[in-house]
Amino acid sequence: MSSSMELWTVCLSLFINHGFAGKMKIVEEPNTFGLNNHFMAQGSRLQPKATPSPASGPVHLHRLAGKCFSLTESTYKYEFCPFHNVTQHEQSFRWNAYSGILGIWQEWEMANNTYTGMWMRDGDTCGTRNRETKVIFVCSTSSKLAQVSEPSTCVYSLIFETPLVCHPHSLLVYPTLTEKLQGEWDEAEQARYEGLITEQVEQFG
Repeated sequence: MSSSMELWTVCLSLFINHGFAGKMKIVEEPNTFGLNNHFMAQGSRLQPKATPSPASGPVHLHRLAGKCFSLTESTYKYEFCPFHNVTQHEQSFRWNAYSGILGIWQEWEMANNTYTGMWMRDGDTCGTRNRETKVIFVCSTSSKLAQVSEPSTCVYSLIFETPLVCHPHSLLVYPTLTEKLQGEWDEAEQARYEGLITEQVEQFG
């Protein structure tokens, strides 16, 4: 037997006897750079235009900060992170699947001494404006994102259900004000009340 043949026989013996001849593992390359590509986090593709405002409003709702709630409708997944932002992610294998910001936490909408909605503004560009979202809080037995709609172009509406707003006073504005602001509120209400009384006296006098 030639020396080259002997060398080949020794190498083959080593592979067989010492376990070097293991099973081959075929690794498939990812076929998408869209949402379902696990090699790219969704957050890495989002480019916020602003920094969220500090948490404000009813203190008992501040416990929602740092949490996120999602809802999938049709081919889109929506994610609401109270006091942070609202995002939309296309559930697609397209390489350029859409993933964007629908609004960043900015302020509360108030009417009649009640917090009526959470406004998320300065979202991704949409034509000549930025996307924005109003989040309405509704009483329920559990906290979840229940509904998403787009009542007008680039303006979204979210319904967020939570037991944190079931108490009749849970969304009142007055209790959340500082002592100074409460004093100013009282003065304004007193002036308004006196004005109404004066109007009634003049009307029926």
